[in-house]
Amino acid sequence: MNQAPAPPPESNLDDMIAASAPLNLAGRIAFPLAAIAVMFPFVSPGIALLIGIVLAIAVGNPYVAMTRRFVSILLQLSVIGLGAGMNLTVVGRVGMHGFFYTVIGISLTMAAGLSLGRLMRTQSDTSLLITVGTAICGGSAIAAVAPTIHAKHHDVSVAMATVFSLNAVALFLFPPVGHLLGLTQTQFGLWCALAIHDTSSVVGASMQYGAKALEIGTTVKLTRALWIVPVTLVIGMLWTVGAADAPAQKAKRPWFILGFIAMAGLMTWVPSLKPTGHLIFMGAQRALVFTLFLIGGGLSRESLQAVGRRPLIQGFVLWAIMGSATLGAILLKWIH
Repeated sequence: MNQAPAPPPESNLDDMIAASAPLNLAGRIAFPLAAIAVMFPFVSPGIALLIGIVLAIAVGNPYVAMTRRFVSILLQLSVIGLGAGMNLTVVGRVGMHGFFYTVIGISLTMAAGLSLGRLMRTQSDTSLLITVGTAICGGSAIAAVAPTIHAKHHDVSVAMATVFSLNAVALFLFPPVGHLLGLTQTQFGLWCALAIHDTSSVVGASMQYGAKALEIGTTVKLTRALWIVPVTLVIGMLWTVGAADAPAQKAKRPWFILGFIAMAGLMTWVPSLKPTGHLIFMGAQRALVFTLFLIGGGLSRESLQAVGRRPLIQGFVLWAIMGSATLGAILLKWIH
């Protein structure tokens, strides 16, 4: 059986991507204008991601290094800002209520994803990143685990591209399906939180369904995101055992989750801050939309072609399985 060609070394791939994004006049003009446009309230998260991808492929992103550098920072600050719209008591109650099915869901997703990766012969680091992104919280989980396993940049790029492409599909697909099936706002918020990879896309999909769906979806998703910490630690220990001769590198810790909890605590216990908290929360929502635009703008044909179709297929199949299973469990009231 023919093996898929190995991806080029990371340095060569970065050179290819840089060469594909020349500092042309169209890119210099289009990206700043689009960055301003996506900040308007009428631009949905899915549209922002799509605009970034289309521009990156059509005219090339002349600011690709800058966009990659700011994505992680903006994502973490946005998640912290979302805490300003949360009640810490509700967050704690939801976390305790969903403890059992969160453990089961993460465990089953990890097992299914890694098995699919082996079956499809997806590169191991890419397979792990896609799986952990699906199991917990998309880009945030990938960003936390990547330095732990010393993943190459193209592995991270492909994993990000996979989960955010599926996020874009979910943003457009989930609300119509929810209305078709007659899901309540609580049910829809739960489904979004458990079946959509990234926090920003959970916010984007659930906010289209209603205020209660947004509250449930965001709270459950961010509570689930706390599992980045133990999962990252476990993966780090297993990776160290499997690669004892690898160079030492300090793993990235998801400290922004603590920032989210601290922000929610302030708004819960200092009622006078709630008007300010509302403004911060609204700003964080728009910042997440802008972050999706930057993520889309950081992709390229080369980063996708370098590893072939297998990661995309693995990510789609895993997402379809877990999303369908979660929806079935909600409809059967196994999850409520």
